Amino acid sequence: MSATNSILVNVTGQETRLALLENGQVVEVHVERRKHASLAGNIYKGKVLRILPGMRSAFVDIALEKAAFLYVADIRADIMEDYALMFEDENFSSLDFLHGKCRHELQIDELLHEGQEILVQVSKNPIGGKGARVTSYVTLPGRYLVLMPDLEHVGISRRISDEQERARLKEVVEAIRPPGFGLIVRTASEGAIREELQKDLDFLISLWGSILRKNEKSGAPALIYNDLDLVLRSVRDLMGSGADEMVLDSAARHLEVSNFVRNYFPKLLDKIRLYDGEEPLFESYAIEADITRALGRKVWLKSGGYIVMDQTEAMSVIDVNTGKYVGKKDLEDTILRTNLEAVKEIAYQIRLRNLGGIIIVDFIDMEKPENRQKIMSALQDAMKKDRAKSTISQITELGLIQMTRKRVRESLQRTLLEPCPYCEGKGTIKSVTTLCYEIFRETERIARHGSKRIVITAHPSVAEILLDEERQWLEEIEGAYGMKVTINENPALHQENYEINAL
Repeated sequence: MSATNSILVNVTGQETRLALLENGQVVEVHVERRKHASLAGNIYKGKVLRILPGMRSAFVDIALEKAAFLYVADIRADIMEDYALMFEDENFSSLDFLHGKCRHELQIDELLHEGQEILVQVSKNPIGGKGARVTSYVTLPGRYLVLMPDLEHVGISRRISDEQERARLKEVVEAIRPPGFGLIVRTASEGAIREELQKDLDFLISLWGSILRKNEKSGAPALIYNDLDLVLRSVRDLMGSGADEMVLDSAARHLEVSNFVRNYFPKLLDKIRLYDGEEPLFESYAIEADITRALGRKVWLKSGGYIVMDQTEAMSVIDVNTGKYVGKKDLEDTILRTNLEAVKEIAYQIRLRNLGGIIIVDFIDMEKPENRQKIMSALQDAMKKDRAKSTISQITELGLIQMTRKRVRESLQRTLLEPCPYCEGKGTIKSVTTLCYEIFRETERIARHGSKRIVITAHPSVAEILLDEERQWLEEIEGAYGMKVTINENPALHQENYEINAL
């Protein structure tokens, strides 16, 4: 019998898929392919290629296809946003200890110059056509702690809510923290003894030393440190604090993970399990069906209402509709119930699909301000379960909520899908009627030049309309210009494509 919260790992050839289950329901799906492995957390010795004072940023060569972006805020700013990007499972309180000289007073060309070599860490993977985002503040995550070289500070994850435990951990960490380093206490540290924290710290200090030595010997650009892959990162970041077990369907990866855990996290060894079922792992847990559902545009609610989710380059838009739900009382009550049901599904789908950036939610209009506030509060509560940081604005009188959600990687849709070659990403194609009228206009234009015969070749669905419902228009053209029009079908043609030849 599996634990309530599980990590399922499916390994096939060049691809690894990982699903996080909470209370038996899949809430996150991660896909990592060897050719496109995650770069977040990797450390590079980079070379500044170009300074952009007007954009307060610089391009840095880190030996990737596209240059990385380094913003002035990633050199002299509150770096907790970067921590939130790299460690989605944590929820840190803001820090003011880095402000010193206010970032608004600093110019990028005061801090960097072209040709300069600089140690940077990837905080956001390349997304779309953009290069990776990097920061000059290096952070090294362990199981219990995050090491911050050159920063004298101790922070504690907000997910540790017990005040006595927070005080105990702060006292222990302050006692073991070496000079010249800062530490963040991760959620998994709750209940950890001093010896466990010290062992984690010793490993991170040793790792930082090896990074510095390699940095000194390497020329720029060069990869200095490669962070753990998807599976091992999940062991480090999720096991214990977010999941109770890991189930793998690959014997080779199971052995690798077991050895990793035996060396670094021995307490977790009995939580690493090899799947032995006859049915494929993801099918056994119905993950395949959830992935298919997460790639669809429309999601039905149990009441009969539904939500429509559209992802654009700039933002994601979610629309709520009553659908088949008619309610039992008045209209306002029907709308409120539909919106409340939609809130839970929206929060779930945002996390499952890994939607990031700007998200606009269009709830069904409600007349009563108190009902709008209920929706706002419900959405805030529902999003608390999400490991990624989000910010939600107040709901408008029209039922619109704008929110932002941090993202490090591409959404599930952009990872698994590509734009349709037929509609070129529009999601729609021209109707057969529209195409018929296009053909009429082009045919008449050609007929004016004195052609005696015109051959139209079209997709069968278009040709059928031309020969049946719209035949009279072709006959009028034939009569007006004294010529003959022939219609041919070609199933190989895209519905929007056609050929008109004058003979």
